[in-house]
Amino acid sequence: MRYISWTLIAIFWVILGGVLYYTLPAKDIVRIVNTYEERQDLNDWTRIFWSRPDNQSDILVARDVQFIQTVRADGSLMVYRNEDTGWSWPPYFKFDTANLYTEANDAVSTKAVPEWYIVKHYGWRVKFLSTFPNAISIRPVAGPDASKGIPWVNIVILLLLAAFFYAMWARWRRFRKSQIDPLIEKIQDNWEIAKSAINEKLGRFR
Repeated sequence: MRYISWTLIAIFWVILGGVLYYTLPAKDIVRIVNTYEERQDLNDWTRIFWSRPDNQSDILVARDVQFIQTVRADGSLMVYRNEDTGWSWPPYFKFDTANLYTEANDAVSTKAVPEWYIVKHYGWRVKFLSTFPNAISIRPVAGPDASKGIPWVNIVILLLLAAFFYAMWARWRRFRKSQIDPLIEKIQDNWEIAKSAINEKLGRFR
């Protein structure tokens, strides 16, 4: 039973960590090389990695999605999608896809004369699933070694979550100490009494 409970706890923390890693904002310093628009099929389970900014998004099996192609300073590639999040999850309340697409087009630069930008985004780039992080905003920086800033949003959210889980753990510990542990002790005592009584009766018949 103990192994099962520890396994369930581990699964919970892995899932929570995955959700946070996917949802919390991240920043990349990149050079934007191209933008394009492509129709994407949304008729399988991977549609969970695409935004649903409105009710109509739930019934569409395909739609046109904007993409931003970039290159990092080390030469690695990254492609971002550019979708509104609307009022849905995650709560970035992004409604400016058209403006961001225009900014990205204006920010395109060449390898000979590079311009570097910080792309704020969330999500994962998984090639074999064809999933892309969603760009939230871009802003110019001096170069590929520029500071990305302190991730205050992530820090605050993680601290709040830590405080919440600590409070829940403390409440559970108090509840267990005051309610569950005495009940278990009472059950054990009653079991010992019943066991002794049964042994005593059995001893009389020997």
